[in-house]
Amino acid sequence: MGIATGMILAAAFLFLPSHVLAEADPDPSRLRWKNPAVIGGIGATVGFYGANKWWKDGFSGSFRTVDEGWFGQNTYAGGADKAGHAYFTYTGARLLTRGFEAVGNDTGRALRLGAWTSLGVMTGVEVIDGFSKRFRFSMEDAVANAAGAAFAVLAETDPRVDALLDFRLLYRRSDDARRVGETDPLADYSGQTFLLAVKADGIPRLREVPVARYLELQVGYNTRGYEPNDGAMDDPHRRIYYGVGINLSRLLSDTVFRCGLKGGKAQRGTDTVLEYLEVPWTAARGYRRF
Repeated sequence: MGIATGMILAAAFLFLPSHVLAEADPDPSRLRWKNPAVIGGIGATVGFYGANKWWKDGFSGSFRTVDEGWFGQNTYAGGADKAGHAYFTYTGARLLTRGFEAVGNDTGRALRLGAWTSLGVMTGVEVIDGFSKRFRFSMEDAVANAAGAAFAVLAETDPRVDALLDFRLLYRRSDDARRVGETDPLADYSGQTFLLAVKADGIPRLREVPVARYLELQVGYNTRGYEPNDGAMDDPHRRIYYGVGINLSRLLSDTVFRCGLKGGKAQRGTDTVLEYLEVPWTAARGYRRF
């Protein structure tokens, strides 16, 4: 999941002036170095992170695979890793699309570059895992990556889907991480909850209804007691979440960002963060353990 580091770099493009994001580069020849620079920068960042975090034990010299299962109770992370692969590929594709637009690509080309770069980097990480001493290539992870990229393309090409659905991550450091001294949020599966929010603001009949337009239905998935651990899992189980939350983007748009701030860099950046990250304690949720 080191792609999250690259996502942060891509997110920086959101704070460029709005006219930069709106215009394609009038000199296409400049894209011949701009696009490879963005792709190379993301690849180098993830490669550096992986070399120091995942592959520091070296490589085996042969390609090895593993059947990890999907969301089964007896899998090593209960499926939280699969949800994470889909989420990070999805988020990476959408943020990189904004990044490629920022350097001058038209909308269609930016989407193709963003989706293929995110999927390519995540798949590349998986292939390198197959040669590493510590990990193995997982077909389930590769399929989850592809699903995340496909969802990103759908959301980018259909404004109705984008207005209706958000795919978010809620993270709070888990007791498991504290117990074993894990400080990396990407490795703290017990602290991650992946949420799909269905926003009333994306439904025309509800968009102008007072109060209701600020609400959203949420369904989510997380695991507890799998990873991280100190060699023994502590009550491993999976959870399906459901509840009602607050659409902070719409609420802030109608309050803080009314008047002169509306549509500016501050709102654009805030909306992007809120589209992919869930703010704690902004929803009433229950869950079913299984």
